[in-house]
Amino acid sequence: MIAPRGGFFDLDGKWDVENVGIAPDIYVELTPKEANAGRDPQLERAVQEAMRLLETKAFQRKAEPAPPEWGKRK
Repeated sequence: MIAPRGGFFDLDGKWDVENVGIAPDIYVELTPKEANAGRDPQLERAVQEAMRLLETKAFQRKAEPAPPEWGKRK
């Protein structure tokens, strides 16, 4: 068990502490039976959601920046 050592304000301006996670947007139960079978329903659902978003939302890939020049020998 670890006790939080510090606190901070969250994005809503409320007092918060470390080791507090963020609630998931989509709840997926992970049972020991599935884990023992080598399945990961949370990952499977995440991939399903990503594929759905790719079909329904426009996506524009930005050009990659040029690699850094520092460190190259002339």
